[in-house]
Amino acid sequence: MRLMQKYRMRTPSTGREVIIAVDPEKVYIDRDTGEVLEPVAQLLPLAPTASELPWAIENLRFCDHCDQLAQKDLVECPWCGHRMATLID
Repeated sequence: MRLMQKYRMRTPSTGREVIIAVDPEKVYIDRDTGEVLEPVAQLLPLAPTASELPWAIENLRFCDHCDQLAQKDLVECPWCGHRMATLID
């Protein structure tokens, strides 16, 4: 279970981005430039969540019961609570 919210963080001078779970009381520094990273966006699903996958089309599937989108790594649908079918890769 992920308790910390993941953010997309950017280095202002280079535009380099990283995705990290952020503690709001800490300041994050780019290891190459030494600049403070700026938050660009929160990643969905919002914490707390059972999924480690961000909501991107390649990480989602439809629930067999309610036809809502859910992360591929979840066993139960977060919307209806039913167990989803096993994925075969």
